[in-house]
Amino acid sequence: MFFWLSLVFVIGLMAIHLLAKKMTFLSVVPRSRFLSIGGGIAVAYVFLHLLPELSEFQEALRGEIENGFLSFFEHHIYLIAMLGLAIFYGLEQLVKRSKRHNEEADERKSESGVFWIHISSFAVYNALIGYLLIREEFTDGWSMMFFFIAMGVHFISNDRGLRATHKEDYDRFGRYLLTAAIFIGWLTGTVTEVHDLIISFLTAFIAGSVVLNVMKEELPDERASSFGAFFSGLAGYSILLFLL
Repeated sequence: MFFWLSLVFVIGLMAIHLLAKKMTFLSVVPRSRFLSIGGGIAVAYVFLHLLPELSEFQEALRGEIENGFLSFFEHHIYLIAMLGLAIFYGLEQLVKRSKRHNEEADERKSESGVFWIHISSFAVYNALIGYLLIREEFTDGWSMMFFFIAMGVHFISNDRGLRATHKEDYDRFGRYLLTAAIFIGWLTGTVTEVHDLIISFLTAFIAGSVVLNVMKEELPDERASSFGAFFSGLAGYSILLFLL
């Protein structure tokens, strides 16, 4: 059952990247309230599901890892979440410097090399999410659906941000690469099974990355984001997670 349900959801995530460009209602200024609601949903899922799950991973793996280096992370898994946040923060700074440099030459997008570094990092990000969609230990179909919803609205926000940053390069290459990455990650998960420690690493990395990617879209003044919409998404999804 979970296999076919995960296939349906992975197709849904792929469709988001392919069709997000046509969601013209998201292009309004100030920033669409839907995007802020989606940001709140993604953050709620991270703090109320993914991070508590990391604590469970730590307890389940305690004492099982013999490698000294890996056993350190067995007890400090949140360092991986912090690393995910730091990596994507660094990438955003790289992109901003590239755009400032190109603006001096009347270019409004980042340099080609920076584009491919940025998109490749998000491709890995999407592949990890696709992998977790099939390999995450979901208790039932509802928990998988909640993961899909949280990542789906998060993908919509990422898509808008990447398109604004990279312009036509994103539409010509980026969105197709990100779409393929989701399926590749899911397909890899159907044929390989890794140690629970690796799953915990991936979950932690995604948790930190989601928080950074949501906040970098919500905080800048030019986004004109809505705290009310963000908090509504956060509170509403939190209640659903507590109830179900």
